[in-house]
Amino acid sequence: MRRPKIQPSRNKLDMADQAQVRVVTKRLKMSPGELAEMVERIGNSIAAITKEVALQRAAKASAPEGAVIASVTVTETKAEVIMPDETPAAT
Repeated sequence: MRRPKIQPSRNKLDMADQAQVRVVTKRLKMSPGELAEMVERIGNSIAAITKEVALQRAAKASAPEGAVIASVTVTETKAEVIMPDETPAAT
């Protein structure tokens, strides 16, 4: 009797299958450890993992940390020039 081979779900990631893990980590440009942590947090849906990676990368690209700090420093410097700290002493 011929039995059909059980096809794995195409939209779920099997962390025990090293070939699947290697393909997904290469496609998403992340380490296997990062992928394992994300699977624990989100689940094993490949679509959900891909969406989360895209959201994280978009958040990092939209607000570079150095630019925010530099803009605050420039604003503070301009404020000091416009409003000097020297105030008349009250007697």
